[in-house]
Amino acid sequence: MPSLKDLKNRIQSVKNTRKITKAMQMVAAAKLRRAQEAAEDARPYAERFNAVMSGLAASVGQSDTAPKLLAGTGSDQVQLLVVLTAERGLCGGFNSNIAKLARLKVKELLAAGKTVKILTVGKKGRDAMKRDLGQYFVGHVDLSEVKRLGYVNAQDIAKDVLSRFDTGEFDVATLFYAKFVNVVTQVPTAQQVIPASFETNEDEAATSSAVYDYEPSEEAILADLLPRGVATQIFAALLENGASEQGARMSAMDNATRNAGEMIDKLTIEFNRSRQAVITNELIEIISGAEAL
Repeated sequence: MPSLKDLKNRIQSVKNTRKITKAMQMVAAAKLRRAQEAAEDARPYAERFNAVMSGLAASVGQSDTAPKLLAGTGSDQVQLLVVLTAERGLCGGFNSNIAKLARLKVKELLAAGKTVKILTVGKKGRDAMKRDLGQYFVGHVDLSEVKRLGYVNAQDIAKDVLSRFDTGEFDVATLFYAKFVNVVTQVPTAQQVIPASFETNEDEAATSSAVYDYEPSEEAILADLLPRGVATQIFAALLENGASEQGARMSAMDNATRNAGEMIDKLTIEFNRSRQAVITNELIEIISGAEAL
């Protein structure tokens, strides 16, 4: 049975931990507000951009003049998985859920006889996957020194991915990230970015063709916009990840604070019982000594 001093020290240690988790929860809440606003503000642009690109892609189709980023290489043998995670932990299952989705995709591709390559963004994803999938790693992007994510960071990642595609290192590229829904819900998502894949709405495509007359040609516009589209999708994924990370951290730190409070209550009860037992024993010794006299 622990002594009173040990129980007292443990209670103080848990109280100090609760202060830290409470402070981290408040910091995550403040960061979440900004990150959520950034992610939500980026969605309308990304959705409208994809709608325009979808109309252009539907018009061009898979013709011989279609840009390579749209038509692809004609094969899907070599697959590049771009796994976006956080640089820091203490955010619940945020990083592990993205890594789990990527692992399932790797297992599926390997079972189909495909060649897999992995590019990680964020050291937590790299650490989570390198033990069993390290042989498939081809690169890593470190954002630990970035104080605030910007479009330039997405451009750097996009340039790396596009340069690998231009040199024929892969045929299909897929992004893995967590889409922010709310504080307690972040959905791990896989999104193909190369070749460009759009949800084509026939009514919108027909309306766009009737209203807009593109100059220069649609193929030329696509050739210019598709690389930007890759950067835009990566930037949107980074923003979604940022909001999801802070939401997951806020929820995790709130749970940790609650658990610390419950532990303090239990330890306090144990401390009081132990102290009462010590006092009772001392009284018994005093009474026994008095009767002996």
